[in-house]
Amino acid sequence: MDKKSIREIEEEFKQTTGDRNTLYLRYADDDRAGVIRLIAKYRKQDEKCKKEQDRLEAMCCYEKEYSSYGIVCGIDEAGRGPLAGPVVAGAVILPKDCRILYLNDSKQLSAKRRECLYDEIMEKAISVGVGMASPARIDEINILQATYEAMHKAIGNLNCVPDVLLNDAVTIPEVSIRQVPIIKGDAKSLSIAAASVIAKVTRDRLMIQYDEVFPEYGFKDHKGYGSAAHIEVLKRLGPTPIHRQTFIKNFFD
Repeated sequence: MDKKSIREIEEEFKQTTGDRNTLYLRYADDDRAGVIRLIAKYRKQDEKCKKEQDRLEAMCCYEKEYSSYGIVCGIDEAGRGPLAGPVVAGAVILPKDCRILYLNDSKQLSAKRRECLYDEIMEKAISVGVGMASPARIDEINILQATYEAMHKAIGNLNCVPDVLLNDAVTIPEVSIRQVPIIKGDAKSLSIAAASVIAKVTRDRLMIQYDEVFPEYGFKDHKGYGSAAHIEVLKRLGPTPIHRQTFIKNFFD
């Protein structure tokens, strides 16, 4: 029987989305350089995928630990540090068996990856809640209290009441639900990482909309953070209604 062509073998590998061990064994004795390279390529892919799956499994340790309490929800925020724009909080409840490849702390991800993960989280999550506090509210009650307020709103916008909150480092005041603050939780908990992505993408999209209203300020690029370009135009043109007055007062006499 004639050997399959390398192109045909490659198609077999492409069509196999699960365990490829049968294919590796089938073509282990094929000494053609193209087949050897093909096997090496897919073994490398499988090793990378296994490493990612192991990372995700490790990120579910808190979800597993607290699953006996009931519904577990991750909480995180985006935008505590910028000079302009709101602070946004995300609350995400994922199914117990949910594993979303490449989900991580939103700061470790590219904008393109975050956008893709945002869609997948929205599709797979049991519930997603978002809350915001405006620049004016931040000025009124300070950024920490405004962050807590945004988190309260995010929890309130869920379509069910969680039994446990996994929080990125903080303990939210006046919340009766059991809370577990986790230092650097957005890199250690899948639920918090999901909340991080939801909060970050929601806020970035809003800042891009503000860029259309105030195009001179470059909000679509720096998202309101204190970049050199942002500070330069702020000093030259003055603040917009979305600037946090308590954050920019040092830039003016």
